[in-house]
Amino acid sequence: MKVDFVDSHQAEYGVQPVLQALEDTPAQIAPSTYYAAKTRPASARSRRDEQLTGLIKQIHAENYGVYGARKIWHELQRREVRVARCTVERLMREAGLRGLLRDKSPRTTRPAAETDRPRDLVKRDFTATAPNQLWVADLTYVRTSIGWVYAAFVLDVYSRMI
Repeated sequence: MKVDFVDSHQAEYGVQPVLQALEDTPAQIAPSTYYAAKTRPASARSRRDEQLTGLIKQIHAENYGVYGARKIWHELQRREVRVARCTVERLMREAGLRGLLRDKSPRTTRPAAETDRPRDLVKRDFTATAPNQLWVADLTYVRTSIGWVYAAFVLDVYSRMI
């Protein structure tokens, strides 16, 4: 059963059907060309790429996966590994490695021109003579390794308790 599948698969997607499809074109490709390329040893570039990829993965892991191509390239320079930065970028892309993305600060409010700003009800006087007389609120955001975390606080001005 398995042999039949392999034979039919090879008959449809093997080298010979591709060569037959190319027969009527100007491309002159002999079957030996395919087999020669398949058995040819790896090129010097591909061997070096393999070594560099291993080193890049190691540096990336040592730095908790936050280093991007630029910092990994600098680390390779410190280790006296001479390589172009674009090569590091290419190899990281092929290996599926990315550094931590430093997003811009999120835009939390988008005021419309036709709306008024919130009124300053305390006229910038943040004093209180007893608890629960004046509360103020704040919304802030903090960047973490997985994204932005938003936090809202309500503060009693007198006791400064949140």
